[in-house]
Amino acid sequence: MVEPGNPYKVLQVDPEAEDEVIQAAYRRLARKYHPDLAPGPEAEARMTAINAAWARLGDPVARAAFDRDRALRQAHAAEVARHGPAAKSPRRPSPPGPTSHAQARPSAQHTPEEVSRDWTSGRSDQGGGYDDSMRSVEGLGGAGPPPGNPSGSVLNFGRYAGWSLAEIARRDLEYIEWLDRTPIGRPYREEVDAILRQTGRRKSVEAEAADRRGLFRRR
Repeated sequence: MVEPGNPYKVLQVDPEAEDEVIQAAYRRLARKYHPDLAPGPEAEARMTAINAAWARLGDPVARAAFDRDRALRQAHAAEVARHGPAAKSPRRPSPPGPTSHAQARPSAQHTPEEVSRDWTSGRSDQGGGYDDSMRSVEGLGGAGPPPGNPSGSVLNFGRYAGWSLAEIARRDLEYIEWLDRTPIGRPYREEVDAILRQTGRRKSVEAEAADRRGLFRRR
């Protein structure tokens, strides 16, 4: 039986899947379990769960909120595993703002999940050398106090908690690239994209447009 509280498991996709992959998975399952095609109480219950999962993941705001709560639950589970049931549950962070200096919160820990063998990640694995474990290298705020001259949003998780994106970019561009690939970095996508283009880690808008034009030139 699929766990009803986890929409990623219900839709049989990886938590880092792109929005288009999640939409395709929903459509595939909806065709399979729609009451008109698969009558019966079991199919009806499955279709109800599929629609509920799509409502949580199909809307970017709702998905971001679920990802934040899921990260907090995983962090608390990791604390309980290390320190026992007396470990305190981490406080829920406030939504990040472009200029707010939010209080640091415990970082999310990566916990493998069992998903269907039919899932597909839908996300490129190209980029810097960071992986999930690097959000907590040296612990929360392990990079120390920010160096100064902040610009952009301020992180409230991971080793760079309290640092603005511009300060991190001057120190560690690979962390910025890792942030671009993860669900927890979704609220910062536009700022991260601008940083990667400015630093030459990603083609400029003009260069991408020129490449697209080149595809249609006559040989």
